Amino acid sequence: MRVALFTETYVNSINGVMAHIKTLKYGLEQLGHEVLIVTADKHARHHYIQNGILHCPAFESKRLYGFGVAPPYSRKRQRMIADFNPDVIHIHHEFGIGLSGIRAARILHKPLVYTLHTMYDQYIYYIAPRMLLRLATKFSHRYERFIARSATALTSPSQKGDEYFKRIGVNKEFNLIPNSADLEAFDPNKITAEQRREFREQYGIAQDRCIACFVGRLGKEKSVDVLLDYWAKTITAEDKLHLLIVGDGPDKAALEEQVKALGIEDMVTFTGLVPHDKMPTYFACCDVYVTASLSEMNSISMLEGMASGLPTLQRYDELNADQIKSGVNGYLFHNAEEMAAKLREIAALTPEEMQKMKETVIETVRSRGSNELATYMLEIYEKALAEKQQELDNYRKVV
Repeated sequence: MRVALFTETYVNSINGVMAHIKTLKYGLEQLGHEVLIVTADKHARHHYIQNGILHCPAFESKRLYGFGVAPPYSRKRQRMIADFNPDVIHIHHEFGIGLSGIRAARILHKPLVYTLHTMYDQYIYYIAPRMLLRLATKFSHRYERFIARSATALTSPSQKGDEYFKRIGVNKEFNLIPNSADLEAFDPNKITAEQRREFREQYGIAQDRCIACFVGRLGKEKSVDVLLDYWAKTITAEDKLHLLIVGDGPDKAALEEQVKALGIEDMVTFTGLVPHDKMPTYFACCDVYVTASLSEMNSISMLEGMASGLPTLQRYDELNADQIKSGVNGYLFHNAEEMAAKLREIAALTPEEMQKMKETVIETVRSRGSNELATYMLEIYEKALAEKQQELDNYRKVV
């Protein structure tokens, strides 16, 4: 099968959607299928294909973290997609490249699969002034309905996707797909004790500290400010806990100021942006993953942490609560006190107990690799192909 995956962010990007698509591409190719990535590239001056990636010229959007935004229509792009002749077109974003995917599917009479990775309600403030938020939200819902109704199949890595579609007025069959992590890349046994020691020295973290980490974009929707407030309220120096915040974003400076205002500089470290290929070392040098975010679908960073053996402390989120199996791969918390209690519980584990927990956590994500994701998506592709063929057959009968 030939599959075209459309995404706004793939080249020179570090984010969960990119990691998801990379994993899916690898899994499909391992199973013998051919994949073309169609993506925006702000450094490209013309359309070209290299290493299975169709680079589309784009302009840089300052409001969207400097990502490239490509115009939705290009005759050359359409010809190159037609030359690839995909059996299925699968869009992962809703902007210029996503619209290209919708148009290509219509012109080529191919089934369109749409994966919702983000509930855009929580990101409108990046592009709209406060006074226009309500109007912008209403427009975004109409836009999302158009995209969803154009698709043959709808998918999302979280039950939140189904809830979101229904809330904006889309009532179509929904497919919950698993997000995946690369177990081989994030194997903590590849990181030596010497590397762990040097890591702590690099960031000035004492060797006897239990390190909790958060990894992600430092934007309002990630609720890192809530995490810092909870930490300041309940964690003391005597707990021998340290918080490592990995990532960058528009709120980084404000969060650093918040840490100073709360007086917890000695317990919190910001690393800034870290290349994705360096993340296995960062996860392996930490002890627990913690997040207060309620905006996630199914966090790739969290899964990569689990693949590294880190139990996860996640603020309770009803539609994502089933991602955590209490006492197996982590714990849910409702408030600062519950978060602190679980952090202390994990920090008190003996080295043997900690190792056993890490092995248990890794086991919970072992069935969520690239082959499993690809196999699941292939079932959706086959069904979408059958539905599209039936649609074409019915049209020919009418004509």
